[in-house]
Amino acid sequence: MTESTMPAVICTVDVVLLTLQQGALQVALLRRERAPFAGALALPGGYIHAQEDADAQASAARVLRDKAGLQSPYLEQLATFSGPVRDPRGWSLAVAYCSLVPPEVLASTPFTLVPVAELPALPFDHRAMVDAAVARVRSKSQYSSMPVHLCAEPFTLPQLQAVYEAVLGEPANKVSFRRKMEELAMLEPVPGALQTGAAHRPAQLYRIKPGFRGSLSTSSRGL
Repeated sequence: MTESTMPAVICTVDVVLLTLQQGALQVALLRRERAPFAGALALPGGYIHAQEDADAQASAARVLRDKAGLQSPYLEQLATFSGPVRDPRGWSLAVAYCSLVPPEVLASTPFTLVPVAELPALPFDHRAMVDAAVARVRSKSQYSSMPVHLCAEPFTLPQLQAVYEAVLGEPANKVSFRRKMEELAMLEPVPGALQTGAAHRPAQLYRIKPGFRGSLSTSSRGL
C-alpha cells in the first residue's frame, strides 16, 4: 500500500464542558444532528479545519463558538483518544479538551446539562473523556485555582469555598481555604462592592485578576 492509497485518518476535537449546578458537577451535551449516532446526546465536537485553525485548541474554541455561541473562559487540553474502532466511519483521532464555565453562561445555549454521576450512554468514547476530565478537575483543584472558572463574577470567598467543596466532594477548613487563596494570589477585591442582605455582616466581593483569566494559578501545597 502506498501513501496515496492509505485511508485517511478522521481528525476531530471534542470538548468536555463542565459546570456546577445544584451543588454537583454537570457536563454539557448536544444532540447529534448527523450520523453516526444521529439523535444521541454527545459532547460538542467537530473536525479540525486545517486551513483555518492555528492548532487543536483553536479548533476546540471554534467548535464552541460555532455550535453554541460560547466563548469559554477556561480551556485545557485533556488527552488524545485514537484507534480503529472508536468511530464507525474509520480510524480516528480525537483531541479532547476540558472547559469550565459558570452555569449562567450556558443559560441561553442549546446544551443539555447532565450530572456527571448520572450520565446516559454516550457515543464514541465520550464517557471515557468525561471520566478523564472529572478526574483531572478534581485532582488539580487540590492545588490550583481551577474551580474559580466555575464561578460567575463577582463572588464572595464563602461562595468560592462552596464551589471548591462541591468539586472536591468534601468540606474545606475555612482558615486553610483562605490561606490557600492568598497563596494562589489570583483574586482581587472589587472596590466598594459588598454582598448585603444576609444574616451575617456584608461580605467583600471578588473577581479574578486579569492576568489569571483563562489560566491557572498553582501552589505546591494542597488544600
